[in-house]
Amino acid sequence: MHITTLGSWGAYPAAQSATSGYLLESGTTRILVDCGSGVLAQLQRYTELEWLDAVVLSHSHTDHIADVYCLQYAIMILTELGKRSRPLDIYAHIEEPERMESLNYPPYCRAYPIDAGDRLTIGDVRFQFGRNVHPVSCLSMRIEHQDRSIAYTADTEWHDGLVELSWGADMLLSECSLYNQQFGKIRGHLTAGEAGRLAALADAGRLVLTHLPHYGDHQTLVRQAQEHYSGPVQLTYTGDCFVI
Repeated sequence: MHITTLGSWGAYPAAQSATSGYLLESGTTRILVDCGSGVLAQLQRYTELEWLDAVVLSHSHTDHIADVYCLQYAIMILTELGKRSRPLDIYAHIEEPERMESLNYPPYCRAYPIDAGDRLTIGDVRFQFGRNVHPVSCLSMRIEHQDRSIAYTADTEWHDGLVELSWGADMLLSECSLYNQQFGKIRGHLTAGEAGRLAALADAGRLVLTHLPHYGDHQTLVRQAQEHYSGPVQLTYTGDCFVI
């Protein structure tokens, strides 16, 4: 598997970047995981939209779904121009019925609900979903191809289910919205130390920190994660590509 970071900022994108979004590629399968603000422009640097097979959305906060509606228009235009011959499948964990329904854009896009405990196969890639602790309902994901795996926390505060979902993952892509000194002050997100602790308890192969704050020294996040985890730790920004 290849996973390319399209955006790794929380809340809003920095200049020439994006909030949460990741392009997952395996063979001829191309999947967009989350579609935050700025993601659609970044996505087209790495793949043609005609080739996109599916979108998987972790939750309804706009820094994870803002660009999905512009993506719908793109799919419509490409279909009408004869460049795309099949609808785009959008799998979403969104509890508001009207918002979930807005992801249906027939005949160009088809929306399907996903929930904790569900398993999903897209092409040769398998997904397993877990429930998070966040102000709105949100799913973490385990993504597998053959014997390789990625665990993606999406947005969440600590809960023990993260360890089980992430167990033995070759890469843990963990949100890291907070510095250690903010522990207990902001609900629904992980500190750097908690991300490191999760990687250690799950025996992950490497830890990649994402959903980054717009303040402070990001290298401090790396050092705080390394206090708990002895494996490789790095930050990710737009354009980073990982081979799993």
